[in-house]
Amino acid sequence: MDVKIVQVKIHPAIGVARVGNSKEAPFIGPESPDQKPADADAYKDASGAIRRQAARFRVYGYNAAGEVVRELKPGEAGVSEIQWTVHLANKKAAWYQFHLPLDIPEGKALAPEQYGLRNADVTGANRKKLVIDPGSRTVRGSMTETQKFDSGKIMDKVVYLGEISTQSDGRLLVLGGRGNSASYKNKPITGVTNNDTWYDDVSDGPVTAKVRIDGTDLTATPAWVVVGPPDYAPGVKSVRTLYDLLFDVFVTARSLTRPSQISFTDHIEPILRRLCDLQWVNHGFATQFGWNGPNFFLSPEMRKRLADPSPRNRELRRQTYVCLRDYDRDGTSPVPWPWLYGDAMASKPKSVRQHSKLSPTQDWMLSRWADGAFQAGPLRPSRPNVDAAPVAEQPGLLDRAALESCAADAFHPGIEVTWPIRTPSMYSAPFRIKHRSPNTAEPDYGPTLTPQEATAANGPLFAQGPGDLTRWMAAPWQTDTASCRSGYEVLANLGPRYSPYLPTFWPAQVPNHVLKLEDFEKVNAPSADADDSAREEAFERRATWLRGLTGDMNAQRTQMIKDWPKLGIVEVRDYTVGDGRFPARIQVESRPAAPLDQALDTANLVNLQVPEAGPSVLAAAAGTWPTDRLAPETVGADHVAQAVRAAAQATGYSEEEIAAGYLERLDPFRENQ
Repeated sequence: MDVKIVQVKIHPAIGVARVGNSKEAPFIGPESPDQKPADADAYKDASGAIRRQAARFRVYGYNAAGEVVRELKPGEAGVSEIQWTVHLANKKAAWYQFHLPLDIPEGKALAPEQYGLRNADVTGANRKKLVIDPGSRTVRGSMTETQKFDSGKIMDKVVYLGEISTQSDGRLLVLGGRGNSASYKNKPITGVTNNDTWYDDVSDGPVTAKVRIDGTDLTATPAWVVVGPPDYAPGVKSVRTLYDLLFDVFVTARSLTRPSQISFTDHIEPILRRLCDLQWVNHGFATQFGWNGPNFFLSPEMRKRLADPSPRNRELRRQTYVCLRDYDRDGTSPVPWPWLYGDAMASKPKSVRQHSKLSPTQDWMLSRWADGAFQAGPLRPSRPNVDAAPVAEQPGLLDRAALESCAADAFHPGIEVTWPIRTPSMYSAPFRIKHRSPNTAEPDYGPTLTPQEATAANGPLFAQGPGDLTRWMAAPWQTDTASCRSGYEVLANLGPRYSPYLPTFWPAQVPNHVLKLEDFEKVNAPSADADDSAREEAFERRATWLRGLTGDMNAQRTQMIKDWPKLGIVEVRDYTVGDGRFPARIQVESRPAAPLDQALDTANLVNLQVPEAGPSVLAAAAGTWPTDRLAPETVGADHVAQAVRAAAQATGYSEEEIAAGYLERLDPFRENQ
């Protein structure tokens, strides 16, 4: 192979960091899709604070044929310097409201005011004060250096967005903020995604590098970094990851090709495994796809049949495949798999996109599998340690791993990024965000941004600048995370077919129901009881992850801004009894901090949308509530209290188990206003 380096590239192409409030050392995000989750206690420090997740970047040299030659490190093989530059920003407060993705048909059905700006009362030059932009920072790989993003401001309030540093091997670490969110006017929380005057410290922006090798400076093909909220279940991946979604985007754009050969191990089993792994974060999935459940695809007996391409097991494969959602066949039915909300979810469904489906590429691979056109074994070896992998494979592993733990199930709006990420015009190459020149100002799109304007040739879906990916997300992120639940329903639809567990939003990042540490300790203790009923009961029991939040929905969202680090992290723990009665590795919630640890296990299990409270909530947020009427908070609280009492009577759940309120995000079409 030609070892002359003519081009250098940064990997991962999109790196992902996450906020945390711990002052201790961070952990580095996944760097291989085959990497095992970290051990228990890796994600929180001894005080219970959540560690930040760092995104780590490397530079690789390529020859004229586009082949990987080696990773480049200062002091090795002619490399004298790597100069890294990162520019983080947060533009949420200066951007437009989020109600629905603007690239789906339902996005055209919103009311005119729903296309409006956040903080629309801030006008003219003052709108620049809504952008938290500390500028770029540069560090050298030949030295261990650190630079902080600590000079950005919103309305003259300084907001720390994170820092960058170089390691002894010249690699770059990017850290985000501390999870701090506030209102620059001390205004209360009024909704899920569009809280005026509120800001947070997530961010995103370009990552660039210059490499001096053999006395010549080479500019690296650049990358991007996204700083998102914590991943509260880092050992769980969703059925359709962000990597799956983007891979399909590039297949559709013909910049990548579909696999020429289908492997059960490489292509099919990961999808089935993810359905099963959701047992650790959602009780509905646990019942159906969990340990010894009717569709526990991971049992040796079931796996043997599913991996068999012979006609003998064709009907099993076929029935598994046809259980997956097809919009033309299924409409708005919640029954097909996966049981996840979709891009156009509303408390009164109006669209087939009420629920998610797998990507077209995933569906195609599964259809080939159902027909028996696959091989059972792997096409590639597992690479749990990227540094031990052949150098030619390392860039691809890094690119994929960073995206596989990110949400793509429902861009409503999502966790790390939202719907613009699936727009091909935003990329210069597969997985590489197209950078806007620092000297090129983005156009002013005016007081509203309609779907037509958003997708136009001079719109915001082309070259990107610092803060452009995360600006579409909820402001602040905690209000959305506190609202990412399961089984949302309106009072009229409660009845014998109601499930508080399904469907759900993003349980792989924001759990719904978890196995408590106390129950795991019962499971993991040897028992002389022959039928093991006590241990089985403990294993099957689940607690509501958000059980420690109290009050109506707005009160709970407000509490989340303060208490988000107190929530438990779902961690992998070894089952050490060794009798085979339970999984060898069990995912368990770390103990929440006080007072959340004292909450009723099933508090907030039932989640009720109260449309009747909508007019008062929306009018209060807009400042248009008539002064001659009862306070909007009083009117809304009365509707919520009535709904809770009626729901308790209809379902048999106690009032403490019911969380109720008006969530504007679940009423995007405003049909009750």
